[in-house]
Amino acid sequence: MHMNRRAVLRAAVAGAGGLAFAGSLWQGAALAAPAQNGPSPYGPLQSADANGIRLPEGFTSRVVARSSQTVPGTGYTWHGAPDGGACFADGDGWIYVSNAELSGGDGGVSALRFDADGTVTDAYRILSGTNRNCAGGPTPWNTWLSCEETAYGYVFETDPYGVRAPERRDAMGRFQHEAAACDPDRQVIYLTEDEGDGCFYRFRPAVWSDLSQGGTLEVLVAGGGTSGSASWQEVPNPTPRPGQTETRHQVSGAKHFDGGEGAYYADGACWFTTKGDNRVWRFNTADDTYELAYDNDLVDGPAPLTGVDNITGSVSGDLFVAEDGGNMQINIITPGEVVAPFLEIDGQSSSEITGPWFNPAGDRLYFSSQRGTSGSSSGGITYEVTGPFRSSAGDPTDPPGGDEFTNDGDVTISDHSTAVSEIAVSGIGDAGSFEVDLDLHHTYIGDLTIDVIAPGGTSWRIWNRDGGSSNDIQQTFGLTGSGVNADGTWTLEIHDHAGWDQGHLDSWTLRF
Repeated sequence: MHMNRRAVLRAAVAGAGGLAFAGSLWQGAALAAPAQNGPSPYGPLQSADANGIRLPEGFTSRVVARSSQTVPGTGYTWHGAPDGGACFADGDGWIYVSNAELSGGDGGVSALRFDADGTVTDAYRILSGTNRNCAGGPTPWNTWLSCEETAYGYVFETDPYGVRAPERRDAMGRFQHEAAACDPDRQVIYLTEDEGDGCFYRFRPAVWSDLSQGGTLEVLVAGGGTSGSASWQEVPNPTPRPGQTETRHQVSGAKHFDGGEGAYYADGACWFTTKGDNRVWRFNTADDTYELAYDNDLVDGPAPLTGVDNITGSVSGDLFVAEDGGNMQINIITPGEVVAPFLEIDGQSSSEITGPWFNPAGDRLYFSSQRGTSGSSSGGITYEVTGPFRSSAGDPTDPPGGDEFTNDGDVTISDHSTAVSEIAVSGIGDAGSFEVDLDLHHTYIGDLTIDVIAPGGTSWRIWNRDGGSSNDIQQTFGLTGSGVNADGTWTLEIHDHAGWDQGHLDSWTLRF
C-alpha cells in the first residue's frame, strides 16, 4: 500500500484531540552500531540568546539559580560547583536537586522547588558536610543518591523534599563514585567509578526500596573488547579503608573502564559514559551483554561529542549527553543512531555542563554550567530550557517529507525461528532520515531481535531482546539511512530466540 505522507498527517490531526505519550522510554532504542554524525531532529543551532546559549529554533533558556547568590524568590544561597541533578514530582510541580562538587566538607546537595507554572517557590539544603558530590541518581521511591567522587568515597541517600535526614549507604561501596542508575526491573543499582581503570558495579539491595538493610556489591567481569558477554562477581570487601585493596582491584577479571561518568537506566538498558576515551556504553541487562553506543574515534568526520560526561534520557527515546569542556555542548543521540548538538554555551570554555535532567512532564530540561563565565566554582549557573521536545522518536518535530509503504499481511512468529516480511519501495532514492512503524503482537517481547534490511543489504537492529516479559511492540523507530538507496525490496526479519511464547506481525510501514 502506498500512501502520501501529508495525507496521513492531515488525517491524524483531524482525528486526534491531542498527543499522548505511549510505549516505554527505551523500547526499540538498541543501536545497531555506534552513533554517527547526522542532522538533529531539532534542526541547527541558532545564534546565542541573552544567556549565551545556542539553541534550536523554538527553544528558550532562563537562569534559575547562580552560585553564591540568593535564589530569586527565596532566601537561600545557591551552592558552588553545581554538578549531577535530577527532577522529582511534587504535586502539580516538581523539584530539581543539584550536587555540590566542593571539597573540604563543603559538598552536599541543594534543591529547587517549582510550582505547576515553573516558578521557583523554594530552595533549601538536603545534604551538607560531604566532599565532591559529583553525580548520583534518583530512586523509584523518590530519593536522590548523591555520590562522593573521592578515594574511598561514599553514597548518601537524601530526601528531595527536605523532610527526612540524609543517610550514608556504606554497603554501596567505598570508591571514587560518580553516578548511580536504578534498575527497577531487576531491583539493582548500577554504579560508575571515575578512575582511569575504574569498574562498573551493581548493587543488590537486601530489600528493594530500603537501602538501610544493606546489600551486596558486585563488579562486572568481562574481557577487554568493546562488546560481548559479561558476568557479575561479588566484591569481597566493599568498604576498604585507606591502605587496603581498592574495590576495583579485588576481583580478578573485572572489566576496567577509562573514567566512568554518567549513568542512566531505561527499559532493559543501562547507558553509561567514559570520559577518558569519549564513549557511551550500553549494558543490556536482560542478557548481561555490553556494546558501544558512541565512540568519537569511530565517527565519520569531526566528532560532535567530546568530553563525554553526564547523561540522561527523554520520553522520545533520545539520550542527552553533556560535555565536560569539549565544545560546551549537550549532544543528542537518537534511537536512529544519529549524534548531533542540541545546545551550546558560548563564552564558558573553562567550565563543564552538568546535571541534565527533564522535569516529570518532559518539556523542561535543567542543567548547570559548573563554573560559569568566571571559571570558578563560585560562578556556577543553573539553567532551564523549554521548547518543543519530541514526545516520540517519530514526532513530527522533524518529519520525513516523503511517502509511506506498508505491508499489512499477517506473519506468524514461531518459537526458535525467523519471520520475514517484505515491502517494495520505489521513487524515493536516498533513504535519508526515515521511520519504521511496527505493529507486532507477542507474549514475551524479550525473546525477539528485529532487523530492518535495505535493498542493498544495509541493516538496522531496532529491537535487541528488550522489554522482558512485556507484550506487543506498537512503536515508531526513527532511523538514518543517508547514502542508502531506498528503492527496491526492504526486508523485516523477526528472530524468536526462545520457546513457549509466540505471536504475529500485524503490519509494518516504511516512511521516507
